Amino acid sequence: MRAEMDLVARQEAFSLRCRASYGPGVHLVSGAIGGGKTTMALAMAGLLPFDGDMRFEGLASKAMSLQFPEYHVTAASVDDEVRSWGLDPGEVLPRAGLSGRGAVDPFKLSRGQLKRLNLACVFALDPDLLILDEPFSSLDCRAKAKVCKAIASREGKITMLFSHERASLPRVSTLSQISEARLECLGAVPDAIPRWAGAPPYLRRALELGAEPRNITMDDVEEALCATRG
Repeated sequence: MRAEMDLVARQEAFSLRCRASYGPGVHLVSGAIGGGKTTMALAMAGLLPFDGDMRFEGLASKAMSLQFPEYHVTAASVDDEVRSWGLDPGEVLPRAGLSGRGAVDPFKLSRGQLKRLNLACVFALDPDLLILDEPFSSLDCRAKAKVCKAIASREGKITMLFSHERASLPRVSTLSQISEARLECLGAVPDAIPRWAGAPPYLRRALELGAEPRNITMDDVEEALCATRG
């Protein structure tokens, strides 16, 4: 199972150069707001034109969660919105924390509730390739933690995580960053961590103190710091 690309993705006047290969695992792509993360995500999902090549090997399914969940809405009720994904509302709504809200117009939900609904649907699909564009936006800390657990549960599949989140992050397999309209693949974790320009403050501080975390979560950093002090 693999996703490979060697292309230039275009969105209006903006062009992004991408050359990468991703296998099973969680792959974090970071970068500044407006730097091109969404452009790359849309190109991988086949929703944006590009020049070059993109190949998928061994993939039977793929899905994308857009940054703004209202862009996904196609139905007049929450129940019908879930059914539009080919899913059972009775199974999805409890996962989204929306039990009893099936008759509600999706646009009557808060942005956070709508985001939870969308994420519950895409994780329920469990595609071979899941593209998540800013999945933590509009969520509180508890909901972010649940998203991290859902990402971690996707063993043996490809999860592309496009995010500028600075606190709630799952364990990842590789790190990439977008800068000056170009994707830079930093490599596998943990070797790539010191080269990550977008490292959150807690991780950067740990590196300054000589700690060598195995991954990028706060738990990994705390464990590395304890080992350094011991």
